[in-house]
Amino acid sequence: MAQYQVFETAGGYCGIAWNSVGIVRFQLPTRSAEAATRNLLRRVPDAERTAPTLEVSDAIAAAKRYFNGEKIDFSNVRLDLDGQDEFFKQIYAALRRVGWGCTTTYGTLAKELGAGPEAARDVGQAMAKNPVPLIIPCHRVLAAGGKVGGFSAPGGATAKVHMLELEGVHLGPPVPAQQSLGL
Repeated sequence: MAQYQVFETAGGYCGIAWNSVGIVRFQLPTRSAEAATRNLLRRVPDAERTAPTLEVSDAIAAAKRYFNGEKIDFSNVRLDLDGQDEFFKQIYAALRRVGWGCTTTYGTLAKELGAGPEAARDVGQAMAKNPVPLIIPCHRVLAAGGKVGGFSAPGGATAKVHMLELEGVHLGPPVPAQQSLGL
């Protein structure tokens, strides 16, 4: 049986659901507690709202600090990925090693797992089905050429760019090294 809690961060209202094994769902920021609750319960309909365990309280505190711009490492947060495809679990494990302020691409993750470039699409599917975004940092996965790519969380690609900016990653054209004289 899963439990859940909704909490406010500098980015909006997040939700987290857990069971005795680990965290099963994480809801990225929405504009209201009601929206966060609704989105979370859509994925974990039988969850009951209860006080978080110490371990979950620590994850909530870390998420709040993350959205305040603090460098946070979620790689040791216990998860329950039961029901996920085995290849997706491998992708998620590899992605959890991509740290704060770093990015990778769909193709690079596929290659790291010994799969060919055609598996980049599978990586994209895994990102779209990621049950615990932020904790499994799918926002750090870019399309080829450093393009933003998709992001199925509330706010879409804009939310992804914002999360990367919190980590000091700025996408887009580089700032010119030479300034124009304005002639």
